[in-house]
Amino acid sequence: MGHTVGVHAAFGIVLFVVVAVGILVAVASFVGRSSLYDQIGRGGLTMDSATPDAQSSPAAAAIREEEIRQMLEAQNARRERHGKPPLDIEAETARLLEPQIDAGLREEIRQLVIARNARRARQGKEPLDVEAEIARQITELGD
Repeated sequence: MGHTVGVHAAFGIVLFVVVAVGILVAVASFVGRSSLYDQIGRGGLTMDSATPDAQSSPAAAAIREEEIRQMLEAQNARRERHGKPPLDIEAETARLLEPQIDAGLREEIRQLVIARNARRARQGKEPLDVEAEIARQITELGD
């Protein structure tokens, strides 16, 4: 019987040591991990979200415009095959490239312009044309 008590005590000690060593290895692995784990699954075709400026650069805008034109040309070819009249590529490109804005945001911009005009009037300055200023700010948002 004394032999089983010693085995149970040794088992508890061994179990405690194994768990403690496992925790130490896990912490060391977590602390010492390199950025290689962050690269797992990324290939040459993966979109890298670390470069948001690349999407808004002039080169990216030119590429986007060219891709829209190509899409519209393909759409026109399909429309002509089906006997439908072609779309005006220039007008459609301009329409697709203009910033899309919802009515709520347009109304907020309008309120800001009206408040700015009130401030300008208090300062004795000429008020801004509300619609022209709204259009200007929407264009700025699109850039």
